[in-house]
Amino acid sequence: MSVYNSLDSITEELHNCMKCGNCMEVCPIYKETRQEVGVARGKISLVQYLLSGELEMTEKLADRFSLCTTCMACNTNCPCGVRFDKIILAARAEAVRKKGLHPVKKIAFTALKMQRMFDFGMKTGSVFQGLALKHVPHKSDRIARMRFDIGIGTDKVFPMLASKTLRSEFPEVIKVQKPKMRVAFFTGCMINYFYTDIGKAVVEVLKENDIEVVIPKGQGCCGIPASVNGDVHSATALARRNLRAFEKLGADALVVACSSGGTAWKHVFGELLDNDPEFKALADKWAGKSYDISEFLIHKVPFKKEGLGRVDRKVTYHDPCHLNRGQGINKEPREILKSIPGVELIEMKEPGRCCGMAGSFSLVHPDLSVQISDRKIADIELTHTNTVATGCPACRLQLKSGVENAGIEEEVMHTVQILAESYRAGKKN
Repeated sequence: MSVYNSLDSITEELHNCMKCGNCMEVCPIYKETRQEVGVARGKISLVQYLLSGELEMTEKLADRFSLCTTCMACNTNCPCGVRFDKIILAARAEAVRKKGLHPVKKIAFTALKMQRMFDFGMKTGSVFQGLALKHVPHKSDRIARMRFDIGIGTDKVFPMLASKTLRSEFPEVIKVQKPKMRVAFFTGCMINYFYTDIGKAVVEVLKENDIEVVIPKGQGCCGIPASVNGDVHSATALARRNLRAFEKLGADALVVACSSGGTAWKHVFGELLDNDPEFKALADKWAGKSYDISEFLIHKVPFKKEGLGRVDRKVTYHDPCHLNRGQGINKEPREILKSIPGVELIEMKEPGRCCGMAGSFSLVHPDLSVQISDRKIADIELTHTNTVATGCPACRLQLKSGVENAGIEEEVMHTVQILAESYRAGKKN
């Protein structure tokens, strides 16, 4: 039974919790609030009271369930192997069934399902974003802060919308001579609308390795923003949309450069579509050939090293939660970085610690998100590097905001961007 369909699906997980409190050692929420409700053990008790009928779902209780970044640190630290991420997702879905979605979220997730309207809105936003955003001068990034407070303060640094979406800049099929294979690229929203530089680096690296790239025009949001907020209906619709789009064009493999997108293709689509045999089969098929870009370059190609040029960077690497704990990918990005001439990889003390972004969590709980981020930024500063690499565009946003507000001279990049930089440097020599 899917965790998205019923609280009953997580009964076994609830029973496995022995209330030992090991989750308190690693929970980023608890480390800041020191409140039992902030940690997995506290929320498990609340869900148990719900199931027993001692509590009813209320808006206040639903808000308690929003106090989780779904970083999965508690999962890895649990001696009983409790999958708390499944528990919190089931609780949030139950909250939406009983209390409905917040109106703002309902509008946002409805827009995500209407791709043409969403594209038009983002295009319009790119033209008029200066009305709401104040540009922050920077040597390498187009970043800005809010001109006025909409509930998240005015210190947060955001990437500016690209003038052209990534998908509009490329044909659906990007051909190369003597291709090794045909690979579909799932761009996701952040890369398509904001961080097009990451997407261009993915295409550049794949072409450099003789890969024919397919970027389906019909793809949309991965649906993770909807699924983690309990909107199962919207998340399921988006899963079907993406599966149709990629099945139509076909490919030997699928790559993503976004940890949430990778989690969606590998795990979430199949769970959402558990009661739909046709699409469940499609989801399982694509899950079996979906790869994070670093995973693909290390295990599937493998990538060319003879053409790499020197890149003088001192780099520290931040492990995105959904890539590291969600997909078990942490060695691959480091292997890529270590292979680049001139790159010195310096590990921070806690590279796997959550950065506090967690999608909409940073908007619903902005102060707490910043508190969590500040610990990460302090860790980065101690490395005395000039570049932070990561494998998630959302983490890139959070980390860039953090280093900018801390006054640290640090570029924040996706690992694949540094690899693309090395290939370009190799051609100049």
